[in-house]
Amino acid sequence: MTASEAPRVLVIGEALIDIVDGVEIVGGSPSNVALGLGRLGVPVDLLTALAHDQRGERIRAHLQESGVRVLPESFSLERTSTSRAKIRADGSADYEFDVTWQVPSVDVAHYDVVHVGSAGCFLEPGASTVLDLICAARQAGARITFDPNVRPALSGPSDPASRAERIARTSTAVKLSDEDARALYPGATLEGVAARLHEFGVELVAITRGGDGSLLSTQVGTASVSAPRVDVVDTVGAGDTYMAALVASLLVEKDWSLDSDGLVRLGEFCARAAAMTVGRSGADLPTCKELGLRRSERESTASANS
Repeated sequence: MTASEAPRVLVIGEALIDIVDGVEIVGGSPSNVALGLGRLGVPVDLLTALAHDQRGERIRAHLQESGVRVLPESFSLERTSTSRAKIRADGSADYEFDVTWQVPSVDVAHYDVVHVGSAGCFLEPGASTVLDLICAARQAGARITFDPNVRPALSGPSDPASRAERIARTSTAVKLSDEDARALYPGATLEGVAARLHEFGVELVAITRGGDGSLLSTQVGTASVSAPRVDVVDTVGAGDTYMAALVASLLVEKDWSLDSDGLVRLGEFCARAAAMTVGRSGADLPTCKELGLRRSERESTASANS
């Protein structure tokens, strides 16, 4: 596959500045996914909500350095959003958000994959626009990937489970954490959550379990994949890394209903990428070179099962 033939990906969702112990870091789950895709050699655009202020320009420059094109329509705010993160002893983080989320409608007909997730799917007024955009993209033939990344502080007055299900019904692949699964379907097993998503028409489901690995499922196979052992510095960006690696790998698959062997290979690659991120500070997602891949041969991560 040449660069000109490479599938084009649009990521829609929040980009913001994380403030950790007074230090400002570019963040936002969808923004991190776009960053990870760019570092894996995927042509990727980001539709987000920024201001033409110092923080907004810093976010754009940071993403552009990794090959992400921030759509000009993204500059719609008077002030770029922020969050304050407090890192716990185990490396996980608590967040306090100051986020405004609004996006315009854009032409999505020329994208092969549209990825959405996190606050952008739940926080109004932008969430309704996001839903309209992914419905339009799906009608135009795009595949939709979804990571709910549920954060109660950013869900607004809406019912997160109801909105997540509406998006899942348009989605080809869904990645969620075990925490997301418990928040959306209290009392359900992870296998039960995967089965429910398949009933909505989702072809591939991946549920991450932190240090306990991940569960991957399609209609034709399942796989439980262990997480590599790593000295955890912090977990910021781990799920976003897994999501970026998942999308990058699936781009070379014509059929996303992989069998068990294919799911193992996919899950192991995603877990290896995520482990690299948690082994260093901040959402510093790995590049093709760090993962031992050549940008022009990214398809080797998944094509063994095709």
